[in-house]
Amino acid sequence: MTGGLHLTISTPRERVVDAEGVVSVQASDETGSFGILPQHADFLTVLPPSVVRWRDKDRTAHFCAVRAGVLSVSNGHDVAIACREALLGDRLGELEAGIAARREAETDADRVARVAQMRLHARAVRQLMRFLVPDARDGLESMFREPGQ
Repeated sequence: MTGGLHLTISTPRERVVDAEGVVSVQASDETGSFGILPQHADFLTVLPPSVVRWRDKDRTAHFCAVRAGVLSVSNGHDVAIACREALLGDRLGELEAGIAARREAETDADRVARVAQMRLHARAVRQLMRFLVPDARDGLESMFREPGQ
């Protein structure tokens, strides 16, 4: 250990942060905001989607938006965060813009997936109708004919 805290932030795909000599870490859980300094007691908590902040030995502030995760402190200096997604930034404004862009991309992807799902559902219904009413060209015509037509 080079002094201070050792902070790691990891997602299932990558290690986003691996910083030695961190002076302080600030995060939030369901009870509110809290800080971690060197020699902190062992600690485990669940993080909601939030921004984790830390300062390095030069007192430079760094930020990372996490999408739900678990934070643990061990041995008085190891701070580990495991989360689903993380977006790193050195300026809050840029980080907010990055989060907004990701949210918009997710919304678009969700919309495309819903349309594809609706098309598959409609295709399945048409296939079922053709199976149930094999004499009709599209299956619906014969179901809604008046008796005797």
